[in-house]
Amino acid sequence: MPQHVHGVVARAKGEPVRVETVVVPDPGPGEAVVRVQACGVCHTDLHYREGGINDDFPFLLGHEAAGVVEQVGPDVTDVALGDFVILNWRAVCGRCRACRRGRPQYCFDTRNARQRMTLIDGTELSPALGIGAFAEKTLVAAGQCTKVDPAASPAAAGLLGCGVMAGIGAAINTGGVGRGDTVAVIGCGGVGDAAVVGARLAGAAKLIAVDIDDRKLATARSLGATHTVNSGTTDPVEAVRDLTGGFGADVVIEAVGRPETYRQAFYARDLAGTVVLVGVPTPEMRLELPLLDVFGRGGALKSSWYGDCLPSRDFPMLIDLHLQGRLDLDAFVSETIALDEVEDAFARMHKGDVLRSVVIL
Repeated sequence: MPQHVHGVVARAKGEPVRVETVVVPDPGPGEAVVRVQACGVCHTDLHYREGGINDDFPFLLGHEAAGVVEQVGPDVTDVALGDFVILNWRAVCGRCRACRRGRPQYCFDTRNARQRMTLIDGTELSPALGIGAFAEKTLVAAGQCTKVDPAASPAAAGLLGCGVMAGIGAAINTGGVGRGDTVAVIGCGGVGDAAVVGARLAGAAKLIAVDIDDRKLATARSLGATHTVNSGTTDPVEAVRDLTGGFGADVVIEAVGRPETYRQAFYARDLAGTVVLVGVPTPEMRLELPLLDVFGRGGALKSSWYGDCLPSRDFPMLIDLHLQGRLDLDAFVSETIALDEVEDAFARMHKGDVLRSVVIL
């Protein structure tokens, strides 16, 4: 029988979100119902509320989550009742051209639940990133559930569902940071700080954090940055070059998503270095660079989609590192809140007061 739960719904662009009754159908073929235990408040959810993703209102927000599988539909074999899982928005299809070429981390046809959750009056909801986890329970494609060690706390584990994975993956998977590399990270919010952590895990010798907020720079240093640069008072390109013998960094990770910070990343890298864009730009943004500089500096300019992660490979590995004490996911949890506090959490996130607010259910 369909279940009635509470969930955070955005009904119209720019309006405050509110907790409403959500109807969760029984899972169909290839689907699962997950009892959500924790869900991080990610900037992407605010983008949805502001109409920055699309206008398919009303949205059921939340996507950075962990919980327990409560029901599975026919043909589900990878997860079972009672499994502790992290939800992901890259449930690979195994059949598209990327998957057939052995590059499932770029899957072009990722799976979502076929059925829609609804409001009590039958209005269909659009789940954020195909998940909708600011709710006591949610319906997803079974492939969106990645089983991990239940010894991890849901609040910490769920962060791998989006922001922390995006940052760690930008360093390790996309940027290919290696032992002894010099790395600069521009923008030290949750994703940028996760990139700092990822670069440290990969063995970077020098890790330069760049931001305009001294509070964020202090946090980045506590997570492993060896040097910090306040780009509000110092030219970040010159500062990165000064810290790297005049050459620039081997890898520069741009975690802001703005043309001006991307240009800084481009010129702060060494010859044949790599720029990784993991910050999400808005549709109207445009970038202009001298083509001769693009050619003459060599190297690689990359975009990082979800940290180029493969959830079935990366989530269990990172949870294992966390449980070994080598990856402090708890450091990203600034506060825990209730469902009805999400709107206030958006305001704190926008002001830069938190790395992550996490809803506990």
